[in-house]
Amino acid sequence: QVQLVESGGGLVQAGGSLRLACAASGLTFNRYSMRWFRQAPGKEREFVAAISWSSIGTTYVDSVKGRFTISRDNAKNTVYLRMNNLKPEDTAVYYCAAASGTGSDYWGQGTQVTVSS
Repeated sequence: QVQLVESGGGLVQAGGSLRLACAASGLTFNRYSMRWFRQAPGKEREFVAAISWSSIGTTYVDSVKGRFTISRDNAKNTVYLRMNNLKPEDTAVYYCAAASGTGSDYWGQGTQVTVSS
């Protein structure tokens, strides 16, 4: 059974930092690119960041460039999202996903990030 479990969400003040983690099981982790998405209330799910199988390449949505960093530890089957200088508009449920191609094959249940102003 493939499982992706996000953790690390919570309440933080604007300008603060938070690190999300997504622990994967039931799949060959280093064969998948990993992605982070987020969804704010009343909005569609938005792509945030992606990292390749061996961390060679990373991609970010423009709104988080310079503030967020995606990384992975294949030995721990875990992908991380370090979020610095958080803004209220970053408030959302954050989801991780595993992808073997252009589409996402598996999704986690999400973790809530709330940034207060």
